[in-house]
Amino acid sequence: MAARSQYEELARQLSAVGAVKRGLARILPPECPGGSAAVLALLDQHGEMRISRLAELLSVDMSVTSRHVAHVAEFGWIERSPDPVDKRSRILRLTPAGRTVLDDLGRRTTEMFAHHLADWSDDEVGQLNTLLARLRDSFACRSHTGCTPGRHSDDCRARPSGSSGVAGPEAGSGPDAVAHTRTPL
Repeated sequence: MAARSQYEELARQLSAVGAVKRGLARILPPECPGGSAAVLALLDQHGEMRISRLAELLSVDMSVTSRHVAHVAEFGWIERSPDPVDKRSRILRLTPAGRTVLDDLGRRTTEMFAHHLADWSDDEVGQLNTLLARLRDSFACRSHTGCTPGRHSDDCRARPSGSSGVAGPEAGSGPDAVAHTRTPL
């Protein structure tokens, strides 16, 4: 176990990550704020889904998810069609226009990181990715089952622990949660 001072320094470093998050927000086009980008990214990653599943992955309330969905639908980036199983529900799908926006966001994100991390080696970037994925995995357990980080069952990640009010999949749930980031890619 690490010394207390190391955990205190980790808390300071993670608080400072706000500068990175603000940099990511600045590269988003005005018509595609973070919540919209997250909706597109999740539909791309997981395929079509109901809005209730999207709300789970975003870890936000249905009302917040509905606003994000309405925004991206207004731009034609997703389509909403009746669910064949439950006509009261809608299935959300990424459209070709949405894929184009997502490709642009991915290019912008990649260019930003390439610019700011130009003096990092491939190995250092890989280590950062590995450690951030491990950090997320350590926080992934959503129940009180006492699972061990890195050895989660499907049950412990099945439901979000509550609504954070933050529009982004970073705190997503499910076995694929490690692959999520708040940014589109």
